[in-house]
Amino acid sequence: MGFSKEQLLQKLQELKIEFSKHDHPVVLTVEAQAKYVDVGKLGGGLSKNLFLKDKKNRFYIVSALADTKVDLKVLSQRLGLGKGGLRMAPEEALGELLQVPLGCVTPFAVVNESARDVSLLLDQGFKKEKHCFFHPLSNDASISLNVSGLDKFLTSIGRDPAYVDLEANPAVGKDQPPDLAALVPSSAITLPDQPGKQSSAEVPKEGNLVSVDNNSKTVPAKVVKQSVVVSNSKGTPEKNVQSSKSFADVGKLVEEILNKTSKLLVSEINEETIKTHGEQLGTTLSDKLHKNLGSDFKNLAMIFKNTAYTEGFHAGIRQQPKW
Repeated sequence: MGFSKEQLLQKLQELKIEFSKHDHPVVLTVEAQAKYVDVGKLGGGLSKNLFLKDKKNRFYIVSALADTKVDLKVLSQRLGLGKGGLRMAPEEALGELLQVPLGCVTPFAVVNESARDVSLLLDQGFKKEKHCFFHPLSNDASISLNVSGLDKFLTSIGRDPAYVDLEANPAVGKDQPPDLAALVPSSAITLPDQPGKQSSAEVPKEGNLVSVDNNSKTVPAKVVKQSVVVSNSKGTPEKNVQSSKSFADVGKLVEEILNKTSKLLVSEINEETIKTHGEQLGTTLSDKLHKNLGSDFKNLAMIFKNTAYTEGFHAGIRQQPKW
């Protein structure tokens, strides 16, 4: 089992690293985080964190300031991987290597032994900030600390902090070797076979995602709406539910579930059912809810899971390489 948020905070205290903790609702993007963490008032910069892999199954965490432009094609070349050498790490790698939930990628995840071969690239811009804000292995809180505190933490676990100018675009060629080649992990990592798992860079029924600016606004290059066919109490198909894009918001997902539940209850409660089932009406309705809405809710939850994971990575990618 990996480090918990509480264990991480305790370790920071043991190392006498000064930090401030800011609790907030679960957030999936830097924009959402900014609504609860006022960096203008507190001073410092929010971070965006990407979990990547190359074609040889070597993994990377790229941690940058929210407004730093990160071009994966350029970064890939600077690492000596070619233009298309980097992509989003598969979803199962979060649990197997970083041991954090969806949307919780953070430099602190390298504290786990399972992440010992994951390379960590830190934005050079962090050094200019009074404080830097990161999730403490959980996206229901943010902690702020200065660069010296982050360095002290990394050094304590045997890591040499590697700061990189992520916006630089040096030429790479025969006479100019990749400047970041030394940061490529020496070991490939083989994940256990998990059939049916989906890459974190993919969302069902949608085209390639291309980020259009440095404020983590990402739009689908070619969108095909994802829909789920649901059935009413009589087993006949109803209209498709809205696309997965709508379920990046927890409130909307809950509202959809409540609406469907209420609709079924209202349709089932009438004089005839009351007379027929009497005191057993509650049990009957419960059975109908499980039977008619169980698979529907599972589909909605899967849509939300996929959407949430992708939204968590939208922050910071200017262009995703094509594979």
